[in-house]
Amino acid sequence: MKSSEWKVVKLEDVCYFGNDKIETKMISLEDYISTENMLPNKGGISIASSLPSTKVVRMYEKNDVLISNIRPYFKKIWFARKIGGASNDVLILKGRNKKILDNKFMYYYLSQDGFFSYVTATAKGTKMPRGDKTAIMNYKINLPTIQEQENIVRILTSLDEKIEINNEINKKLEEMAQAIFKHWFVDFEFPNENGEPYKSSGGEMVESELGMIPKGWKVTILDNIVNISTKSINPQNYAERVFEHYSIPALDNNKTPEIQMGKEIKSNKYLIDDNVILISKLNPNTKRIWKPIPQYKFAICSTEFIVYVPKENNIFYYVYEFINSDYFSEMLVSHATGSTGSRQRVKPKDTLNFKIYLPPVELMVKFSKAVKPMHDSISLKNLEIQKLVLTRDTLLPKLMSGEIRVPVEEEK
Repeated sequence: MKSSEWKVVKLEDVCYFGNDKIETKMISLEDYISTENMLPNKGGISIASSLPSTKVVRMYEKNDVLISNIRPYFKKIWFARKIGGASNDVLILKGRNKKILDNKFMYYYLSQDGFFSYVTATAKGTKMPRGDKTAIMNYKINLPTIQEQENIVRILTSLDEKIEINNEINKKLEEMAQAIFKHWFVDFEFPNENGEPYKSSGGEMVESELGMIPKGWKVTILDNIVNISTKSINPQNYAERVFEHYSIPALDNNKTPEIQMGKEIKSNKYLIDDNVILISKLNPNTKRIWKPIPQYKFAICSTEFIVYVPKENNIFYYVYEFINSDYFSEMLVSHATGSTGSRQRVKPKDTLNFKIYLPPVELMVKFSKAVKPMHDSISLKNLEIQKLVLTRDTLLPKLMSGEIRVPVEEEK
């Protein structure tokens, strides 16, 4: 079959907007999708913070394609794997005929930047632009036979599944490292000189302004173990230079930095290397922490990050896990300023005055050595994820245009 045999159809010819209802009491936070908990840059979804007060919401079903219709330039899209409810600001696309359109193919087709550019260009409103439903349904797609659609989906899905598996492995490793941190430095069960858990083996505890702490520990401020880097650069001054760009959308989307030319980056950024820890100062209720592993000479990050640099490299992973802890997250939230939601921010310099209790250096070094293999594994998996994402994003437009073909006769 030649790509000239593909059919150009309007979206409305092969799908429609779902508008069935489901009672709100029938869904959980994990099943509710709004524009607030859809992640930008095709990052999928997170768990909703609350359910709506309405008695009913619109129902989505397995294999539906959900798209945020507010500010379409954020590129929020998700392929449903279950039944649930969605807000009115989320479009629910359903295929008309399984023999003509594979819903997962529709998801991948609409995941292309060209679709979001079209929806943005035809959107209504300025401050809070919304996609025009009529214009969306007039969007044209290049449709191969159902057999070739399924083969294309199989290739792209295999890449996404590998990315998901790596993310799950990293999540488990991160949980293990944080569990060890909590055991040692929250429960005070770090190994004593005999290798026994300190507190439960009768280790001496003393009073402090932060409560009871092990003898030999002290209360200090964060400023004594980290610096904040604000060294910045204007990428526009280096138009033809390639930058590895760590942004909040990139963090939300599989923790894969964007590779961009300087001329594509519109604002000042912080310069970073592999000895920093990034944490979002924006909306601290949503924890975002990142250890960069730059593969390019020039790495930068959004100025919406706080760039922490441990003062001693041999305690790097202790500092990372402390910043990743619930204790630190709660301090960030309590010091946030601004209105509720995504407009809240933390002032980086304020965090340097956070009161902390500090273990002896030898113990922080010992902990860093203990969890380093876990972080090394995470770094390797993240590099693999970056390669898989690059492969998928390179293949996607070529498969959807017919530039690269997946012959039906080679399906087996």
